[in-house]
Amino acid sequence: MSTQPTVKMYTTRFCPYCIGARLLLNRKRVPFTEINVSNNAELWAEMETLSGRDTVPQIFIGERAIGGYSDMAALDRSGELDQLLGLTSC
Repeated sequence: MSTQPTVKMYTTRFCPYCIGARLLLNRKRVPFTEINVSNNAELWAEMETLSGRDTVPQIFIGERAIGGYSDMAALDRSGELDQLLGLTSC
């Protein structure tokens, strides 16, 4: 098994897509850092600058912005997510 990259996720507390992303990562037992951007214009601007998007969640695996929950779920269905997370050997 390869080393797991860091996972960072910009979220808001009650966003259903953020909840889905948390559940998916927890199901895979992948640790992640969650950055709550609710009511914080500076963190929201940081998220937009890094991702180029203005919706939550925004998920980063290592330095790679993978998008939101729908993007991550598509990567999971294709099997690519496990590779990005270092859960399988290529």
